[in-house]
Amino acid sequence: MNLVSIRLITDDIQRMVAFYQHLTGIEAAWSTPDFAEFVTPAGTLAIGTTRTVALFAPNSARPADNRTAIIEFLVPDVDAAYTRLHETFTDFVNEPTTMPWGNRSLLLRDPDGNLINLFTPITEQAVAKFARVAASSTPQSVQ
Repeated sequence: MNLVSIRLITDDIQRMVAFYQHLTGIEAAWSTPDFAEFVTPAGTLAIGTTRTVALFAPNSARPADNRTAIIEFLVPDVDAAYTRLHETFTDFVNEPTTMPWGNRSLLLRDPDGNLINLFTPITEQAVAKFARVAASSTPQSVQ
């Protein structure tokens, strides 16, 4: 089994797609006006409108109602990402912080309140853990 994507459901897909395009530097791939994807080497972040939920099971997902998941992006330099994003975004949960497990992390929220972690491995063990993903990253990844 492989994790292929994570999908966010929103009432305002234009706002969410614009946010993630700016955050990641990746152009969204639109399938329909109700569904867009951000494809990265490690997986895909999909964004769908509430209209897409009815295709699975009505009312099975609600937008802007998550306080349990963290969407994580590996970045080359989290401090540089913070400097770049601080000019545009205001909903930061913290400033870049070194975590006990060897990553330097920055938490912020997207327009629907989903928690996002931008991180850079800084210890030898953390760097080794993420070496495969970092090596396959495209130049479009978050800077």
